[in-house]
Amino acid sequence: MTDRIPLKRALISVSDKTGLIDFARALSARGVELLSTGGTAKALRGAGLAVIDVAQVTGFPEMMDGRVKTLHPSVHGGLLALRDNAEHMSAANAHGIGMIDLLVVNLYPFEETVAKGADYDDCIENIDIGGPAMIRAASKNHAYVTVVVDVADYAAVLHELDQNDDTTSYVFRQRQAQIAYARTAAYDAAVSGWLAQSIGEATPRRRSFSGELAQTLRYGENPHQSAAFYKDGSDRPGVATAKQWQGKELSYNNINDTDAAFELVAEFDPAEGPAVAIIKHANPCGVARGATALDAYHRAYDCDRTSAFGGIVALNCTLDADTARAITEIFTEVVIAPDATEEAREIFAAKKNLRLLTTGGLPDPSAAGTSFRQVAGGFLVQGRDNGRVARADLKVVTQRQPSDQELDDLLFAWTVAKHVKSNAIVYAKDGATVGIGAGQMSRVDSTRIGRRKSEDMAEALGLAEATTIGSAVSSDAFFPFADGIEALAAAGAKAVIQPGGSMRDAEVIEAADRLGLAMVFTGQRHFRH
Repeated sequence: MTDRIPLKRALISVSDKTGLIDFARALSARGVELLSTGGTAKALRGAGLAVIDVAQVTGFPEMMDGRVKTLHPSVHGGLLALRDNAEHMSAANAHGIGMIDLLVVNLYPFEETVAKGADYDDCIENIDIGGPAMIRAASKNHAYVTVVVDVADYAAVLHELDQNDDTTSYVFRQRQAQIAYARTAAYDAAVSGWLAQSIGEATPRRRSFSGELAQTLRYGENPHQSAAFYKDGSDRPGVATAKQWQGKELSYNNINDTDAAFELVAEFDPAEGPAVAIIKHANPCGVARGATALDAYHRAYDCDRTSAFGGIVALNCTLDADTARAITEIFTEVVIAPDATEEAREIFAAKKNLRLLTTGGLPDPSAAGTSFRQVAGGFLVQGRDNGRVARADLKVVTQRQPSDQELDDLLFAWTVAKHVKSNAIVYAKDGATVGIGAGQMSRVDSTRIGRRKSEDMAEALGLAEATTIGSAVSSDAFFPFADGIEALAAAGAKAVIQPGGSMRDAEVIEAADRLGLAMVFTGQRHFRH
């Protein structure tokens, strides 16, 4: 094997023709002979470049609507032959197979075809066969062949040639091979995932996930952990699709918390009014609706001002100047919204460490999706928690019926509790959280923490009593004993929403009746670990 390999002959076959002409022209100027197929050859000729059709090399025309064109020994022999193997080179000479030193291929746009909602047959036709076969061949033989699968690497190839007298180094070819194999792996993962979904296979025997590097992060959750952010290619509005207007790069924790905040606030339809969520360590510390975005922000902030410091603020509507000014009154890490006015962006510009993200829309909270989590020796896969309940789904189980306002607050609290780490207890009143207990091993402890936070805020705001008095409360899972209901009543709650389903439901209902609480069951649980 030779470290430096000169590029004498290149095969170029690309679906994405971005930058193609300039790259091919630069290769041609270095004396590289160009082979090509179909639309790529036509584009190159249209730019005045000399190009040889692959059909001329193979002796076979492109056939079967282009399905068969590069699957031939004259192509794969040129990619796979070991240049220092006498037997290989003898066979190549005997059969007139010329060597291919550079392969430039990007694949049929399968992922894009699926994303735009194409029908089954159209998706099938956009599964590339010849491209992945050539990429794998060239990558395997990276001792002699340079492979390029991303438009982004055109400049890197030219730079490599400029630095090394029109040759590529072994280290460079290794890097390109790794990139190429990752691309074909991601492509096959996309095809297999789509096919499993198409045939209704919820738990396929083998499952793969892939992503494209979006950002190398300074570190992970802690400074001693390495980390990176990858995009999965979906168009769900959020951190991965957002435009960052200002501020330093997002950290691992910023990305995780911002995603949690935006997924939560998206639960509230902007057509029904502004909503704001403030998140700290992936848990909401305040969520509210309001007459305006400013009103919603103040009401969310007043749930837990202490925890809001250094938090993430998410809006379901356009960020305006008044709300921006209010947000800048305390230290905030990230603000994310569908859009922001120019005046709001100017106000934030004075806060160089504050990151502002706009997404152009909200994620659909009812859309299906998949989430996964690594465990030792494997990973867990589940559907996104897109469960929602409406008034018609609620079952009143107590003697006292909840009022209309209580029902509104129960549903509001239930929506927020879905995004709180278990065990989750959310107190709400008039469309705003007034106390949140999260992530406790005991549901009673979560109940007490939410109450204590409300009492602390009442003192800070100069209120005569805790805001949990007269509130509606959500529990993400059933109450196993009556002690949780008794703790809620002691906090002043008047209505409770919970899934039901405990062996002691009758005992819990009896306690609610005894304490004068209204209680409804949803029949749905929202554990979040």
